Amino acid sequence: MLWIKSLHIVFIAGWFAGLLYLPRIMVNLAQETEVAATTRLLGMARRLYRFTTLISIPAVLLGIWLLLVSGIGLSGPGNGWLHAKLGLVVLVIGYQHACGSLLRKFELGENKRSHVWLRWFNEVPLVLLLAIVVLVVVKPF
Repeated sequence: MLWIKSLHIVFIAGWFAGLLYLPRIMVNLAQETEVAATTRLLGMARRLYRFTTLISIPAVLLGIWLLLVSGIGLSGPGNGWLHAKLGLVVLVIGYQHACGSLLRKFELGENKRSHVWLRWFNEVPLVLLLAIVVLVVVKPF
């Protein structure tokens, strides 16, 4: 069980690393005017999005496995933290899809978001990660 938990944490760390860096590349894309630099940044963003998507799959699957095998938090008092955490994980998955949508708009030359908006958008996964870690460690309810 501890091996599975360890792997889950490692995959989550990799997933969030990608989610924290991908919007930063988009900030640079929103400011770039040189075609060669834009092409390079788009390539970086595509590869990072692909990596982030691939690493999110085992992260989520290991989390589901831990939930189903251990049964932690499925019912009973004092398990509200897990339900809140799972809701935040759904938001993280939605955030990843939003990154994919933004990336497609950049690829098509249809981005309408400013670099300032993207800088704020870049903070969302950090806030989600903080809330998830607090829920898992503190178990406030």
